[in-house]
Amino acid sequence: MYDNDPFSRWMGMELVSVGEGACTLRMRVRAEMLNGFGVAHGGITFSLADSAFAFACNSSGRHTVSIHCTVEHVAPVFENDILTATATEEHLGNSISNYVIRVTKQDGTAVAFFRGVAFRKKQMWE
Repeated sequence: MYDNDPFSRWMGMELVSVGEGACTLRMRVRAEMLNGFGVAHGGITFSLADSAFAFACNSSGRHTVSIHCTVEHVAPVFENDILTATATEEHLGNSISNYVIRVTKQDGTAVAFFRGVAFRKKQMWE
């Protein structure tokens, strides 16, 4: 799935690990990702967490799509920070699954908490 995801690759996301119901991604924050305050735009951490969410919820073999997500930004992110998003499955139902994604920077400080709810289609990945 990562190989067919040009957005995640364009953002510079690196796939660290993926397993059933889990995924870890990493990326470096670039200058063009900063907002007018000189900190990373909130969409950067959201996008990183959203990609980790997508890879984790599709790891069980069924096509799965996001139906709801929220993010809480708890600390600023600056140019050259290395962000890591770790997605963990909390619930895997027949049609709905729930995930929590923690985004940290290189020193382990949490910068964002993301929660996602996904709909599991019947269609399987080949």
